[in-house]
Amino acid sequence: MSPTLAIATSLSACIAAGISIALLYRARRNYRRTAAAMQQRLESDLKHARNERDRLLDALGDAFLLVDGATDIVFVNAAARELFDRRQILGRPVREAFLDGRLAEVLLHCLETGEPVQSRIVLPQQASPRGDHETRGVNVWVIDAARLPDSPADNPLTRVVIRDVTSEHQLEQIRKDFVANASHELRTPLAIINGYLENLLDEGMLDDREMTRRFLTVMRKHSDRISRIVEDMLVISRLESGEAAALKLEPFRFRACIHDILERLESMIRQQTAVVTVVMPDESLKLNADRFYWTQVLFNLVENALKQNPHKGLKIEIGCTDLPEGGIRIWVADNGVGIPSADLPHIFRRFYRVEKHHSQQEIKGTGLGLSIVKRAVEAHGGSIGVTSTPGQDTRFTIDLPSDVRAAE
Repeated sequence: MSPTLAIATSLSACIAAGISIALLYRARRNYRRTAAAMQQRLESDLKHARNERDRLLDALGDAFLLVDGATDIVFVNAAARELFDRRQILGRPVREAFLDGRLAEVLLHCLETGEPVQSRIVLPQQASPRGDHETRGVNVWVIDAARLPDSPADNPLTRVVIRDVTSEHQLEQIRKDFVANASHELRTPLAIINGYLENLLDEGMLDDREMTRRFLTVMRKHSDRISRIVEDMLVISRLESGEAAALKLEPFRFRACIHDILERLESMIRQQTAVVTVVMPDESLKLNADRFYWTQVLFNLVENALKQNPHKGLKIEIGCTDLPEGGIRIWVADNGVGIPSADLPHIFRRFYRVEKHHSQQEIKGTGLGLSIVKRAVEAHGGSIGVTSTPGQDTRFTIDLPSDVRAAE
């Protein structure tokens, strides 16, 4: 081979090697770009998936948490953050995050054994996970925990759902209390009637006409009491069952309604020498409401004032005035013995009594009157409150929206 040919061959080899290196470099650069794009796309997809997961879990009304094998909380949804009053619980162990050990113990059992758990926890107000924001007294929670099936064996993840069932618990308690109280209120007069009946059946008792008449009078009194309790229970049932939506609304003069109840209570007012004053700047005021319920509202409030203050010298005031925003304020006030402050939050509860020391012979009400008042007012879109300074002023105040006012 001539020198010239050798040089040309070497040069060609070098050029071929250079082209190969250039192609390899380009391929490598393209590969890096493709890998970077794929990495970026994967990260974007992963971020989108996480955002979608968080959005769905945040939409849950129940608190949702994920806990790892070291009992640290690694995820919380919006409801969980709200439940724990936005305290920083992410990354903290379960025992530190939960204020009360009873909630933590249930979850820790699931974490230790891997067995799913579901438990109902009843807590006092001070132990609520809501902390200082808890104002409902006894609060009830259902905690549901289970290990995720596809989580790694060396660090399993456990999902936890915490559901607030306090409202359901309170409703159930109200139902139980109502059944117990209603049974008691009905059983007591029935027992009295049965006692008098047994006495009447004793030999020779019916021959004593005066004694028989006295026994029958007492029996009728308690029979009337049973009838009134049943009647009041039916009224409450109608108001609570949604039948209130079918209130018979019609315009009527409020002054005429006051006049009706004062006529019905005239005998009691006269016997107690009570003084009833009506403060009503607009005597022509008309309400577009159910007159039956408003007669009962005023009757129950005034009768309650008379029954609770049987002494002479009682002053009762019935009044109404306009509210600045167009609504109406109605009040019934008296200067009687008043209501202790400890009883004020409870007096609208069914069968709640302030004078618990009274015997059945002394108690004349059914224990449902104020409960009916509250539900009737609320059925008309209003609200009722009560304040009391014993011996000076006990005042029931009712605020009604402007649409209860009837057009002239």
